[in-house]
Amino acid sequence: MPAKVSVDKIKANLLQPALTSHFEVLIPRPSGLTDGYLNANGLPGFSDKQSKLNLLCSEATLPGSSLATHENNSDFTGVTEKFAYRRLYDDRIDFTFYVDAENYLPIRFFESWIKYIIGESIASGAGRISSKKPEYFYRARYPEYYIAEQGLTITKFERTSKNKKSANHEGNTLIYNFVNSYPISITSMPVSYDASSLLKCTVSLSYIRYYVGAKDYPSTPESSSRSPNGAADSPQALTGAGGLTGAQLDAIEAQDILNTEALSIFSNPQFGTSSSIPPIF
Repeated sequence: MPAKVSVDKIKANLLQPALTSHFEVLIPRPSGLTDGYLNANGLPGFSDKQSKLNLLCSEATLPGSSLATHENNSDFTGVTEKFAYRRLYDDRIDFTFYVDAENYLPIRFFESWIKYIIGESIASGAGRISSKKPEYFYRARYPEYYIAEQGLTITKFERTSKNKKSANHEGNTLIYNFVNSYPISITSMPVSYDASSLLKCTVSLSYIRYYVGAKDYPSTPESSSRSPNGAADSPQALTGAGGLTGAQLDAIEAQDILNTEALSIFSNPQFGTSSSIPPIF
């Protein structure tokens, strides 16, 4: 039976929605994108302007993910089961920036980053040909120099909080941390003699995965990584089916992989069928 709900309870539960206009973006800078390089590309003193670049971000997208599944139809008659084996992330994330009239900061920064990735140079140098010349060619740099391993974050917070920590937006934040990010495209920006509007720059950044944290919780929880000795997915030894510890479950999984590999080898026609091969334990 549906339960009666008071108006006060409805207000408390439904009239405090999260709003899309409260967020903060932090744009990283890879190790190879030095102040000297940025100075040569029209961005003097960028270290003092990076906070301005973050503030100019007007639109972002909270990322999503999905699970790749394997379909199993053979265990139970008439029953189809799906088992997860991989987490899939979006291949990119888009950010939209207001473009300032002082120095076109977002455009210059991301153009410089992409230029650095492919080793483009206007001036000729050792082993380089100016991009102005018809015979110009380029060679992309190694990823370790142009990828920002950490630093790209989106923080979703609210204007108010239920506790005394609201001054720092603690307790009601989501921090999306992106791993191995770098720009892969800058969207074309049309200009015209029609009625003026704000110039915006939309940039797509690639990343390999993200993880979510909060200011009052660790952004890198131990429960998401393995311990040095290869044991459980937890600081403490987790127990699984049948009361087994994480280390025991890992050993069983490793043995199962060996069994599968052995059966796949002996299933070759020259060895006969796999049904004649006893399981390996």
